[in-house]
Amino acid sequence: MNVLIVGANGQIGQHLVDVLKEEGKHTPIAFVRKEEQVKSFEDKGVEARLGDLEASVDDIKGKMDGIDAVVFTAGSGGSTGPDKTLLIDLDGAVKVMEAAEANGIERFVMVSAFGADDRDKWNEEIKPYYVAKHYADWWLMDSELTYTIIRPGALKNEDSKETVLIKDAIEETDDYSIPRVDVARVIAASLDNEKTFRQAFDLTTGDSIIEEALNQLQ
Repeated sequence: MNVLIVGANGQIGQHLVDVLKEEGKHTPIAFVRKEEQVKSFEDKGVEARLGDLEASVDDIKGKMDGIDAVVFTAGSGGSTGPDKTLLIDLDGAVKVMEAAEANGIERFVMVSAFGADDRDKWNEEIKPYYVAKHYADWWLMDSELTYTIIRPGALKNEDSKETVLIKDAIEETDDYSIPRVDVARVIAASLDNEKTFRQAFDLTTGDSIIEEALNQLQ
């Protein structure tokens, strides 16, 4: 599949590009917002498309020719205010979903946030971020897209552990962290694993090999 990675220049996005290239099963295509980012990906042999999540749905749709699946891992970033969180993490995400539907793309993977489905788990300091993720996830679940929603815990820049804990078993751990590269590996493994279709789950480091953990989803 040709996989459009929205937010490819982010840390998880960059890991995902590398993982997909390494595995060779799917072709990563980067969706980025700056010309220099396009060149950076092209220099390492990855097709990149320049786009803006604050543009119209039609503009975003125009970047999706030849795409088979979309991964949304974009975010406004920690240095922006609630206004950008609303425009990127919520409205930007929904516009990408609308564009995918309009282009006949069925497969959609969303990188959300740990506990975004449960208001009692929201961090008050970044509550607008959780609100955006919560409602973007609900829009996706209410769509006709074949979605997977991955809600990773605290993200770390560490080497891959290659083992994870997902869904209900999450209550059994005291460590809610996960390396960003392992989030990317879970995304890659989810793309054509039917056990993950129309599923949403929290994700941390655990003791299960990624494929085994995903295959336990029901």
